[in-house]
Amino acid sequence: MAGGGGGGVCPLGPAPPMWYHRDLSRAAAEELLARAGRDGSFLVRDSESVNGAYALCVLFQKHVHTYRILPDEDGFLAVQTSQGVQPKRFKTLPELVLLYLQPSQGLVTTLLYAVDREEMAVSDDRDYSDGEDEKPPLPPRSASTSTPPGAETPPDSAPAANGLSTISHEYLKGSYALDLEAVKQGACALPHLNKTLVASCKRLNGEVDKVLSGLEILSKVFDQQSAFMVSKMIQQSVNHGGDQELENLVTKLAILKDLLSSIEKKALKALQDMSLASPCTLPPLSMRHSKAIPVQAFEVKLDVYLAELTKIGKSQKYTLSVDVEGGRLVVMKKVKDSQEDWTTFTHDKIRQLIKSQRVQNKLGIVFEKEKDKSQRKDFIFTSAKKREAFCQLLQLMKNKHSNQDEPDMISIFIGSWNMGSVPAPKSQASWVLCRGLGKTLDEMTVTIPHDLYVFGSQENSVCDREWVESLRALLKEQTELDYKPIAVQTLWNIKIAVLVKPEHENRISHVGMSSVKTGIANTLGNKGAVGVSFMFNGTSFGFVNCHLTSGNEKIARRNQNYLDILRLLSLGDKQLSSFDISLRFTHLFWLGDLNYRLDMDIQEILNYINRKEFDPLLKVDQLNLEREKNKVFLRFAEEEISFPPTYRYERGSRDTYVWQKQKATGMRTNVPSWCDRILWKSYPETHIVCNSYGCTDDIVTSDHSPVFGTFEVGVTSQFVSKKGLPKSSEQAYIEFESIEAIVKTASRTKFFIEFYSTCLEEFKKSYENDSQSSDNVNFLRVGWSNKQLTTLKPLLSEIEYLQDQHLLLTVKSLDGYESYGECVLALKSMIGSTAQQFHTYLSHRGEETGNIRGSMRVRVPSERMGTRERLYEWISVDKDETGGPKGKSTLVSRVGHEYVKPSGVRKQLGELGKVSEEGERSSKEETAARPKQDAPDGDPSICKNSYNNPAYYILEGVPNQSAASLSPELLPCPTSTNPQVAKAPPPSAGARTKPPFVASGPSHPRRAMTGHPVRTINEEGSSEEDGGACGTGAQGVGVGTTVGSTLNRPPPDFPPPPLPKGALEMVAEAPFSKPRPLYPDLAEVRIPAASPAAPLTLGEGFRRGGGVGAGALDDQSCSVLQMAKTLSESEFPGQPPRAPSAPPPLRGQPMGLGLDACRTFPPRNAITESIAEDMPEEALWGSSSSSLSVGESSVGEWLQRLGLERYEQGLLHNGWDDLEFLSDITEEDLEEAGVLDPAHKQILLESLRQQQQK
Repeated sequence: MAGGGGGGVCPLGPAPPMWYHRDLSRAAAEELLARAGRDGSFLVRDSESVNGAYALCVLFQKHVHTYRILPDEDGFLAVQTSQGVQPKRFKTLPELVLLYLQPSQGLVTTLLYAVDREEMAVSDDRDYSDGEDEKPPLPPRSASTSTPPGAETPPDSAPAANGLSTISHEYLKGSYALDLEAVKQGACALPHLNKTLVASCKRLNGEVDKVLSGLEILSKVFDQQSAFMVSKMIQQSVNHGGDQELENLVTKLAILKDLLSSIEKKALKALQDMSLASPCTLPPLSMRHSKAIPVQAFEVKLDVYLAELTKIGKSQKYTLSVDVEGGRLVVMKKVKDSQEDWTTFTHDKIRQLIKSQRVQNKLGIVFEKEKDKSQRKDFIFTSAKKREAFCQLLQLMKNKHSNQDEPDMISIFIGSWNMGSVPAPKSQASWVLCRGLGKTLDEMTVTIPHDLYVFGSQENSVCDREWVESLRALLKEQTELDYKPIAVQTLWNIKIAVLVKPEHENRISHVGMSSVKTGIANTLGNKGAVGVSFMFNGTSFGFVNCHLTSGNEKIARRNQNYLDILRLLSLGDKQLSSFDISLRFTHLFWLGDLNYRLDMDIQEILNYINRKEFDPLLKVDQLNLEREKNKVFLRFAEEEISFPPTYRYERGSRDTYVWQKQKATGMRTNVPSWCDRILWKSYPETHIVCNSYGCTDDIVTSDHSPVFGTFEVGVTSQFVSKKGLPKSSEQAYIEFESIEAIVKTASRTKFFIEFYSTCLEEFKKSYENDSQSSDNVNFLRVGWSNKQLTTLKPLLSEIEYLQDQHLLLTVKSLDGYESYGECVLALKSMIGSTAQQFHTYLSHRGEETGNIRGSMRVRVPSERMGTRERLYEWISVDKDETGGPKGKSTLVSRVGHEYVKPSGVRKQLGELGKVSEEGERSSKEETAARPKQDAPDGDPSICKNSYNNPAYYILEGVPNQSAASLSPELLPCPTSTNPQVAKAPPPSAGARTKPPFVASGPSHPRRAMTGHPVRTINEEGSSEEDGGACGTGAQGVGVGTTVGSTLNRPPPDFPPPPLPKGALEMVAEAPFSKPRPLYPDLAEVRIPAASPAAPLTLGEGFRRGGGVGAGALDDQSCSVLQMAKTLSESEFPGQPPRAPSAPPPLRGQPMGLGLDACRTFPPRNAITESIAEDMPEEALWGSSSSSLSVGESSVGEWLQRLGLERYEQGLLHNGWDDLEFLSDITEEDLEEAGVLDPAHKQILLESLRQQQQK
């Protein structure tokens, strides 16, 4: 509640009036007033900008006007006035409101109609331990808030520990009078007070006895002379009781004080004497290094796709041996007569690893052969997991032998477990080793120690110290390292502990901790969250462990729990108080028992679990559904779930779910659910990859299974300039040309922008906006020209420093200085001599509140341009493969979960159509597959009410609700003057990808608004066999190849409205209405009907899913902006025409390349030297004409024609993924691919021979 008044007077009067809405958000207040709908409607809420202040919100002519009510030094309240106007002061809020109920008091209108708050009915939710217990678990015996080692316990946590408060109150209410009467009669003692103190200290007495017994043992070892005296004093104090009990407690405390102050010195002296007697002792375990990583060997094959060029026939078998400790990679090839030919490459001779995103177990390795010459070889591993293990080992080897003082990348383990209020089992090795179900680590890498371990627990009845020591012992047993606890935080039985490798201890700084109660009435700590934050060198981390409200039907309560935690958890930089915790950290991880359930009949759930079919269950997972509606975890990421629900198991087993329990109120049902989750949110253009996400299957003490996740995270060092502070001529500048924002508000006040960054000495403010317009009462468009925007000067000017920096923006109002939306921008994309476009969303208090775009540049002097490659940039994605993965892709790339769109073309923001069009073009460059939760299936209900639709820009303020009713001829057709070649980067780790829908030219990647679920590209049957960004027919037109170093910068999310069929016909037909020199061969192309096998989507959206299923065209799921974009880019005057004879591209082929160019893989100009050096020239440049029917563009289609599609997976897994090379396949190769039936082998080989003879 907002602050109190002065002089003991409550500012709210005797009771809070009904028009006072406490901490109601600004957006919610506007909604209430809009619902009231009458001029003069008003309410008062707490100010979001100043603690202890209030905000008076008044509705007039459909606009909301906000007045700040500020307390002065004397505690009097006054409405903030213009300069020079004498404010009127009041003791209480009701007095203030009473005055403004009178006319002509200076407000925009008289206060007429109070909007009362909605009182929530208090219900007995029985929200205790997932509905299992009849009463909430008591808080643990330790203090309610834990602190880092060595820090003091916060004072507000102590009283609850011993019941002194209650007993003292009883004394003051009753026995106090008896003692007073005794003193009046001449008594010299206070028997009742003594009795009260003895009762209060009863627990303390027992605890002191335990501590003294432990110290007595130590004194016998290290100080035998005084040990006898200590034992005697302890015995004497124990024997006494009665009236002397309190006195004996004081004596024992004195003994304890003496022992604690002297025992360490005496122990040190004893150990020094021992060390002189036996100097050859082993160093302590904490000083030893972790056990050496053994040499690991991987069986691989030379990629058959490359072998197509050499016609060498069968794929060749190799063994790759990784010696992490020695820094060597041995490539051994088996040749005839059991002989072996091997080559050894040191770590510095391995130039790059290139992951294929089309074939998940394929990896290209670029070796340095001679000076300025390299060779690339592509290998097929036995599985995608083996490929990831190989990459992890090589990265570890590179890191180990790097000459860098500080790491570029660290590995983080995160575990969450609801322990069910029982102690943990003796062995928890499977948890920390990520063994069990789901996406797990390969056995070759499970024992490699992580840099950070974060453990979150719920219903953990073990005391803090015992729990942390058990975790340290567990890690020591598995890694032989003595991990250091840097933070432990507790709220009742919700705990979080962070442990770090000893070598990183000095890299941790600015440790912060906090907790939030969300139990009944937000006062009980049985539900809530604990959080820890810190800096690792120059990178900020936040970790939140929560236990939310239980119960199948309590979705809204869980959502509110999340929003309360997001707003009230006090972590991170205090200067960033305007931003919620989702924007305060480079990386924020959120884990815990979130308690979201499955909305499906129990028998159906059990049937799907038994069949290991999780996709139908994930579609009814409450957390996924709420995130798709933007209700919770806005723009967070979660790795794909491939493990069974972790709750509610029968204790002692993992074979049975117990979903019913008889209660006094009736039968309670708890359906199996994924209650335990790990999500994360990172700044744009940062590096984060989830390498594992699963649960254990052998820890059975609780009804929840522990979940685990491991992450590879890029970090920055505390940068030290080698050139010192910049001179004026060497100063870097961050310059803005213009900024425009659309915010969801009924207010018509003026706004300014605040800029925050660690690269700035202090935060900066812009001037107020100089343009403002609105065509919809609920939205406001505000703009700042160059004159209104401040030029920012970074502390350091080196590009190596600036490319790791981010800029936080908050749009604030002049009337209440409250934030209407916040966002984050990455500076890396903005570095250059020309201005770049950015475009991203605004959010406030966990909700999307608008969007912002603009033009800016980061100007770096040439003297400060030197930079270096980061370790995580050493692994890239295959630049010549546009196909999407068949499984979950785990690609190493710099990826952001905030969505910024830079563009190389400078545009004036006044030309809205052109700017939107420019944003369209640039979006191709940063389109990347989002992690699954960030691209949900479309929801028509969302798009209908979405306020940030791009059509709002193009149609100059026409609200999107009416966009669907516009006829196609009314739509504008902006033109492009300087189109860029679009590039589609690879998907990020754990990303879901979708083939873009393209009619002509690049389409706008965004979520398609349709209610039909769609199978995304990484699921079975997705994107055909080899298809990806390129599909059949018109799919993929204009999509270029992917550059390995391209950063993933997904575009902002704008759900398009449904359009009439005429609009869709325009999209399909208008670009081809007249002959064109560009793409004349596509004149006959028709948009193929969408189907589950070849989904048509509008490109990548923000949230999970988003593809268009069957019937997409009937749903008219196409945006106005997309159509305008298509029309404007039907011709590219600046692009060279393609050869008229070029045939339409086949599925899986990169667009913009001819068939021959596509087959030449990798292209000669990409790598200086390739494996082609070792091949005969005539083999390299021989005929590349297809030996199979042109109509069959994939192995899958060929097998389907023969009725043998069952063998497709085996052939692709063994590398037989190209029709051209199938002519060289042998019976042995077919057997290895799983074709064991002789008749089937004969059919396949005969078909290939017939095709060759054609």
